[in-house]
Amino acid sequence: MKLLILDRDGVINFDSDAYIKSLSEWIPIPGSVEAIARLSKAGWTVAVATNQSGLARGYYPVETLDAMHAHLRELVAEEGGTLGLVVYCPHGPDEGCACRKPKPGMLVTIGEHYRHPLEGVWFVGDSRSDLDAALAVGAQPVLVKTGKGERTLGKGVPAGTLIYDDLACVAQALI
Repeated sequence: MKLLILDRDGVINFDSDAYIKSLSEWIPIPGSVEAIARLSKAGWTVAVATNQSGLARGYYPVETLDAMHAHLRELVAEEGGTLGLVVYCPHGPDEGCACRKPKPGMLVTIGEHYRHPLEGVWFVGDSRSDLDAALAVGAQPVLVKTGKGERTLGKGVPAGTLIYDDLACVAQALI
C-alpha cells in the first residue's frame, strides 16, 4: 500500500484565521482536488488528518464539518479518484487530548485503520504542528507553501523536511 496523509486547511482548501465555518467558506486550493484524484488513480491511498477546534469553540456543528468532507469526496470522485479516511480532532488547544497536532493521535489512528506502519509515510502540512506530528511517528514531514506554509518556512523547519509549492507539486513528485 502507498499511503499519503494530508492536513486539510491550507493544504487542500484555503485556510482562514477566522476558521472555515460553512460549506460556502470551504474553497479548494486550485489543483488540490485534481492532485488527490491523480494520486488515487496512481494507486495511492490518500487520508486526511485535520485539527478542527472550531467544533469545540462552537463556530460550527459536526454536521457542517461532515458536509465539507462529503463535498471534498464528491469533488475527488468527479475527477475519477477516491479519498480515504478523514480523521479530525474536535478539541480545543487547551483540552489536553492525544489527537490534536502536534500530538500524533490522528496519524496513529490512520496507521491503525490501514494496518500500515507510519515510518517514512509522507505527511503533508502547512504548519509546524503538522511537521512535528509527522516526526513523532517517524513519518516524512512535507511542507507546502500554501496556507500558512510560507510563514512556517520563514520560522524554520525540521531538518529533512521536504518542501513543495503546493499539493499539485507533491502529487507530481510522487507520481
